[in-house]
Amino acid sequence: MQRISTTVRLNRSTLQFEEAAYQRLEGYLAEAVRTLEGNPDQAEILADLEQAVADQCASRLRPDQGVVTLVELQPALDEIGSVQVPGAAAEAQHASREGARPLQQVSEGALISGVCQGFARYFRIDVTLLRAIAVLLLFVSGGGMILVYLVLMLLLPYAPRQPGGPRVRWLPAKLRELVESLRTRLSAATS
Repeated sequence: MQRISTTVRLNRSTLQFEEAAYQRLEGYLAEAVRTLEGNPDQAEILADLEQAVADQCASRLRPDQGVVTLVELQPALDEIGSVQVPGAAAEAQHASREGARPLQQVSEGALISGVCQGFARYFRIDVTLLRAIAVLLLFVSGGGMILVYLVLMLLLPYAPRQPGGPRVRWLPAKLRELVESLRTRLSAATS
């Protein structure tokens, strides 16, 4: 016997989750509980978080689809982001200014996928200069730079989107969805 889906009550919403999506959600919420340990508003924050997850997943479900899969869950969790302890965000920003910056794709301001935008932020150089170098390398390598860009697009993680940040162009948004969908399918296939 194999369990196909699990019914989950998230705050005021009830949804069906496939097993892999349920395990991912369980891990995400467990991490949130650990992060908020000792916080007097923990219960309220967790209830809001559960409702946000439910709303995000429900908005991503097709009309004929009744079960939330990793394809819908992971982009929802990425959009919501991880739970931060108040004050820790300021410390993290200070640490990132000090030098500990992750190399990530940045969708905001991207033309294709955000690889150049991410490298520009990581190395603190102008993105236009980096794009010009990439185009030059494209011609020098006889098109081999396209393969390098595709590999980087698949391997580099995406930076969390900034709430209220600049709007992401159509192509970077679609490529981000595609890459995250591929990653989700690959992780589900390997587990």
